[in-house]
Amino acid sequence: MGLKWGTKYRTGFVHYLLYTCERIWARRLIIANSIFCFSSGSVKKMILTFEKRSYKNQELRIKFPDNPEKFMEAELDLNDIIQEMHVVATMPDLYHLLVELNAVHSLLGLLSHENTDILHHGPPQPPTRDRPGELTDIDTLQESEEGAEVLIDALLEGQVVALLVQNMERLDEQVKEEADGVYNTLAIVENMAEFRPGLCTEAAQQGLMQWLLKRVKAKLPFEANKLYCSEILAIVLQNNDSTRELLGEMDGIDVLLQQLSVFKRHNPSTAEEQEMMENLFDSLCSCLMLSANRDRFLKGEGLQLMNLMLREKKMSRTSALKVLDHGMTGPEGTDNCHKFVDILGLRTIFPLFMKTPKKMKKAGLSEKEHEEHVSSIISSMLRNLKAQQRSRLLSKFTENDCEKVDRLMELHFTYLEAVQQADKRIEGEKHEMVRRGEILDDGLEDEFYLRRLDAGLFVLQLICYIMVEISNSGIAQLHQRVHQILNLRGGSLKVVRHIMREYAESIGDGKATEFKEAEKKRIMDLLENF
Repeated sequence: MGLKWGTKYRTGFVHYLLYTCERIWARRLIIANSIFCFSSGSVKKMILTFEKRSYKNQELRIKFPDNPEKFMEAELDLNDIIQEMHVVATMPDLYHLLVELNAVHSLLGLLSHENTDILHHGPPQPPTRDRPGELTDIDTLQESEEGAEVLIDALLEGQVVALLVQNMERLDEQVKEEADGVYNTLAIVENMAEFRPGLCTEAAQQGLMQWLLKRVKAKLPFEANKLYCSEILAIVLQNNDSTRELLGEMDGIDVLLQQLSVFKRHNPSTAEEQEMMENLFDSLCSCLMLSANRDRFLKGEGLQLMNLMLREKKMSRTSALKVLDHGMTGPEGTDNCHKFVDILGLRTIFPLFMKTPKKMKKAGLSEKEHEEHVSSIISSMLRNLKAQQRSRLLSKFTENDCEKVDRLMELHFTYLEAVQQADKRIEGEKHEMVRRGEILDDGLEDEFYLRRLDAGLFVLQLICYIMVEISNSGIAQLHQRVHQILNLRGGSLKVVRHIMREYAESIGDGKATEFKEAEKKRIMDLLENF
C-alpha cells in the first residue's frame, strides 16, 4: 500500500507489509461479492462502521504519532471500509445518507490524512487515485439530481474545493501515483462544475484559481496534468465575469501571455500540447470579455504578441486572430484598436483579408470563421479609430486601385448569396409548417435565426457595415467604387440597408440599453448617407 511513515519505520514492518498484501487479496473476493446486495440499511451500517474506524484511526495516530505499529491495524481497517464504500458511488439515490450521517464531513477530513494512500490507494482495483471522482462522476450525478444536489451542497458547505487544493499542494507530481492524484482531483472539480456551473466562482475564490495559474506556469515538462489544468481553467472562466476579474487581479493575463509566447515561433509538438495551447487561447479570449482585462492585455503587450504570431505563420496564428477580435471589439476595445495601428498591425491584417491562407484551413479554422474574425477586426477599427489612425486605416482601402474594396464587394456577394439561399429554404419550411397547422413559436424562430447565422449572416452584416463606413468616410473614391460595383453586379442599396437595419436591431445584446440605442442611432445615421 506504500504507507508513508518515513524510512526509520519501514525496515521493522516487513512482516506487516506481507500481512497487508495477504489481507488485501483476501478482502477482494469478500468486497466483490458484496457490492451487488446493498440496501439503505446496509449502507447506513457501512457508513457508521466507516465513522467508527475513522475516529479510531485518528485517535490512535494522535496517541502514538511516532509508533506506526500501534495504528497500522486501524489504518488497514479504515482502508478496507473505504473500499467497501465505493459501491455508494453507484447509488446516487442514497447519497442523502452520507449527508444525514455526517459521513461527508469525515470523508473530507481524509483529504488531510497524514497517509495520502488512505485517500488514493487500495483494493478491489489496482492502486488508483480516483476514489472521490467515482462519487462525483457526472453520469452518476445526473441519474438522481435530487441526491446529487444534497451531496454537492454538503461538499461545498465543507469547503471541498479548498481542501482539494490543499491536498494537491502537498502532492509530489514527480511521483506517478501522486501525479495521478492531482489529475483525478481535477476530475472532481470538472464533474461538480459540469453539474453545477455556478460553483466555479466559489471554487476560484477558495484557492483553485491561484493553484491553476501556479501550475500552468510551473517549469515542468508538458504532461497530462498541465493539459488538464488548462482545460479546467477554461471551464472556470467560461461565462463568468467574477472568475475573469479574479484572474486579472492575480496577474493571470501575464501568465497566459507568457505561456502562449512559447508558440509564437514553434508549433506544439503533439496533439495534446496543441489542445493545451488552444485551451489557453480560449481562456484569454474569455478574459478579454471583461473591460479591465483589455487594459491588462494592452499593458502586457498582448497585441504585439498576437501580431507577431500572425506574421510567423505557425499554428498559433488561427487563435491569435480570434484573440485580436475579442480584444478590439466594442467601445472597450478602442485603446487596443489604436495601439494595433501604431504597431503596424494593418500590414498584418489586410493580407489576411485579401486571401484566406491555406494553413488556416489546415489548422482547423474554416474559411468562414477566418473571414468573420478578420472582418470583425476591421469593422471594430472603423468604429473605434479616430484622427490619424483612422486615416491610415481608410488609406488602406484606396491602395492599388482600391483592390481591398474589390475584395470587400466580392465577399459581400458571396455571403449574400449564401444567406439568401438559407432564407429561401427556411421560408419553404415555414410555409410547409403553416400548411400543416403547426405553430411557429419563439423557439423555432430562434432556431431559424441560428441557421441564418451559420449560413454567414453575421459575416454579411460585418461586410455591409464596412461598406457603409467607408462610403461615409468622406473619400469620394471609396464611395464611388462601392456603388459602382453594386450597380455592375446587380446589387441593391435597399438590400444593404435592410441587412444593416437587422444588424442594428441585434447589436449590443447584453450591453446597457443606453449604449445599444446610441449605436443603433449611429448606424441608422450612416445609412442615411449611404
